[in-house]
Amino acid sequence: MTQRLRIDLAYDGTHFHGWAKQPQLRTVQGEVEAALTKILRIREQESPAHLVVAGRTDTGVHARHQVCHMDIEPEILMRALGHLTLTPEAALCHRLQHVVPDDIVIYSVERAPEGFDARFSALERTYVYRICDSSVAVDPRIRSCVLKMDSVLDEDRLRRAAAMIVGLKDFGSFATPNPGGTTIREVKVATWNRVPSHAGDYGILPLGSGLLEFTIVADAFAHNMVRSLVGAQVQVGVGKKSLEWFAEKLAVPVREGSTGPIAPEGLTLEHVSYPDDAELGERAQKIRARRTLPVRHV
Repeated sequence: MTQRLRIDLAYDGTHFHGWAKQPQLRTVQGEVEAALTKILRIREQESPAHLVVAGRTDTGVHARHQVCHMDIEPEILMRALGHLTLTPEAALCHRLQHVVPDDIVIYSVERAPEGFDARFSALERTYVYRICDSSVAVDPRIRSCVLKMDSVLDEDRLRRAAAMIVGLKDFGSFATPNPGGTTIREVKVATWNRVPSHAGDYGILPLGSGLLEFTIVADAFAHNMVRSLVGAQVQVGVGKKSLEWFAEKLAVPVREGSTGPIAPEGLTLEHVSYPDDAELGERAQKIRARRTLPVRHV
């Protein structure tokens, strides 16, 4: 009987063609599955290592906290032990961290609770998009996860636009649905803030000092949704588009050229949250159902 493992990890997406495995391209899923196949000595006649992820990130997008799961036969998992005096899960985590490339970090490998599904059991996903506008200089240590802009962004206009995003809406102007899917999502938080630029003890500045950060939390996101929302808000922030234009895009969910995604390097998946173990299965069943908007009676 197979058992399910939960794997928590992080990665610098700069040199990956996204999460999802693709022929002839370097992807996060491809690298981790290849490492699992090597460590566990999975043969061709055996079920291949296959990861199901909480949120598929696009080319160039980073993850500080990503979650995935895999189903595995117990006897295959035992191959990770070797001479290690650890649990099979801890042994697999230890070996994975030494096999995956340096731009991936494995935080933990644990036996998943009953009903756990990395994708469908998730309650919320939190993304942050970081921008260095011309009011500050980008810290060279974090340049790979920040978008550099020559313009100064109007923070008040950005915050007013972000306030319109919160709620259960059809984000069809800013996202592409999966086949048979929908672009209806519930956004719980959407806000812009500038990282403080004053020095603390011993003159130490906060990492990312002066950056503009857009934080968005939702139950799930459709393809390109976060980067497209950021791109549209940036147009408002530099004065190219009005707040009324942005409100119209939210009200009329039709995709067109002015609401395409902004560059990927500023975006990071920061966190994925899950309910208590007893609620994991029920949550997964609920989320598998197709989303709809409530009917408005006139």
